Amino acid sequence: MSRNVNQKAKILYVMRMLLQESDEEHPLSMEDILRRLSEAGVKAERKSIYSDVEALRAFGMDIHVTRGRSAGYYVGERDFELPEIKLLIDSVQSSKFITERKTMQLIKKLAGLTSIHEAALMKRQLYVKNRIKSMNESIYYNVDAIHQAIGEDKQIEFRYYSYTVTKEKKFRRNGRPYAVSPLALSWAEENYYLIAYEAEAGKIKHFRVDKMDGIRVTDRFRQGKGLLPEKEMGEYTRKNFSMFGGEEQQVTLRFSNRMIGVVIDTFGKDVPISSVDEDHFQIRTTVAVSPQFFGWLFGLDGEAAVTAPREVMEQFQKQMERVKQGC
Repeated sequence: MSRNVNQKAKILYVMRMLLQESDEEHPLSMEDILRRLSEAGVKAERKSIYSDVEALRAFGMDIHVTRGRSAGYYVGERDFELPEIKLLIDSVQSSKFITERKTMQLIKKLAGLTSIHEAALMKRQLYVKNRIKSMNESIYYNVDAIHQAIGEDKQIEFRYYSYTVTKEKKFRRNGRPYAVSPLALSWAEENYYLIAYEAEAGKIKHFRVDKMDGIRVTDRFRQGKGLLPEKEMGEYTRKNFSMFGGEEQQVTLRFSNRMIGVVIDTFGKDVPISSVDEDHFQIRTTVAVSPQFFGWLFGLDGEAAVTAPREVMEQFQKQMERVKQGC
């Protein structure tokens, strides 16, 4: 790059320098700025730096100046505060559907939103190695294709697979593509799920996004949109434990009082609660009755029970017997 071009880009060098290298604990002195510009082949004087800083402030950058022995300039408020970046990094790390390689890439990009000094404090990527991560990097392109299809009101086609005991992919329906109308994406149990209407089956189905292969947006318009209005999506995902579908039924559940936090976390604060006795309360709510729902109840270690309707109670008992008998 010619010296003349560098000179024209001087204010951009100053902006990048302040964003990358400065924070409240590490202001850049005038000497620091002039030296770095010189190393980049940019000639500058103090007066021009003052003008550049004022121009960047007018542009919206929150540039502060310190006085005294450590006099210098630093960026104060940024688009993302340090606690927010840490929160995002933790979310990326804990997301099972994000591959290890992509996790490292995203952490590096997120750390780049703050100064190099603050980024050095966020070496949390050291914990990624021992976490269970997805093996399917195409999930990002799958999510993008699904959003595109929903935005364009179009159907998608894809192949769907599971794994064999030898850890090899086995495509469902002998590899014959699914043709569905995407309704929404849901993140449940650390996995992304597609909620879609399949006209061939005449019902709503769920698909793990990381198990979808070769997604293609078609020219056919979506169907079944009226079956699940957007405003009902949150309620729908709440009813379907771990996104495993089942027949929706209204059930009565009894809990020990100590389980109130679990109930609110699972069903929300609006769920109707009534007292049974001094040690128990009950709720009536609608759930998709499935083995995953029963598994959730079983995981509460005797602190919860189904008390109505009888058919669901009997289903729970049969599920318990199947678990006892094993394979």
